[in-house]
Amino acid sequence: MHGEYKVPGGKLVVVDLEVEAGRIAQFHLAGDFFLEPDDALLDIDAAVTGLAVETDAAGIAAAVRQALPDGAQLLGFTPESVGTAVRRALVTAPGWTEFDWEIVHDGPVSPRMNLALDEVLTTRVGDGRRNPTLRLWEWDESAVVIGSFQSVRNEVDPDGAARHGYDVVRRISGGGAMLMGANSIVTYSLYVPASLVAGMTFADSYAFLDDWVLQALRSLGIDAVYQPLNDIVGPAGKIGGAAQKRLANGGVLHHATLSYDMDGQVMTEVLRIGREKLSDKGTTSAAKRVDPLRSQTGLAREDIIARFIDTFAHLYGAVPGHISEEEYAEAEALVASKFATDAWLHRVP
Repeated sequence: MHGEYKVPGGKLVVVDLEVEAGRIAQFHLAGDFFLEPDDALLDIDAAVTGLAVETDAAGIAAAVRQALPDGAQLLGFTPESVGTAVRRALVTAPGWTEFDWEIVHDGPVSPRMNLALDEVLTTRVGDGRRNPTLRLWEWDESAVVIGSFQSVRNEVDPDGAARHGYDVVRRISGGGAMLMGANSIVTYSLYVPASLVAGMTFADSYAFLDDWVLQALRSLGIDAVYQPLNDIVGPAGKIGGAAQKRLANGGVLHHATLSYDMDGQVMTEVLRIGREKLSDKGTTSAAKRVDPLRSQTGLAREDIIARFIDTFAHLYGAVPGHISEEEYAEAEALVASKFATDAWLHRVP
């Protein structure tokens, strides 16, 4: 069995193993990481050999950590990444390039249609009716997009939203509110089969699915890193955040919003940002929490999106695609039955 795991911002971890009588056998670790001393590689191999095949990633990581000699240096990987690679080998998880990817960047639709398309396209990928897809959003009006489990009255100031022309909508994924000003953010969605993230913890899958965008941002001169659980940050502060929804049919939605040109004052007037949220982020001003891409790159939003598309296509062999008329029609029906209804918007008061 063979498994691979690219550490976000780090190196490739490769494992080969056999299974004998319910135990891991003939285990060998490899990769382009750095490890000192050299003999620690044999210690890691010995630690994993003999573990029960049911051992989870955390258990494998604990065994590796315990076996490492004092003073061992692991650069570009961690015991947890070894655990993830082993679990992916045991479930024969495919890699990015084993799928036929499409990139969709169609014309603008309403925020509600964008949310409905997320559900429709995730469902279709889970059912096998659509290839795994990266979609870059375009929209023609501003909106506050709240997380699936957030309270409308706790998150949004209705007077401020009305004054600044922001509609309020709810998405199917969890996480926090996104202030989506027209042409002021970059939002993308990944629709992937669950097999792509098989063997990973929920938390690990976030950084794994956004590693490509970190590479794109670094190519633009931004030293971007992932800050668990779901934030993309640079030296000057937060750039954006991600959220996920996993469907019962095996479709996984992973989407992220990155600020391009955010007005921090407007954000404080539209969103109710409590003291606990600010203290958690280590700041006293909401305006300081947002680090626009424009100020760091000097590029037009369209140029940043073009770099995202080029990076994803280069890494994974993705080709241009489009949303079909049937998919648009299905999304429009879902807007009417769900995303435009008060019952959905206020399902958490």
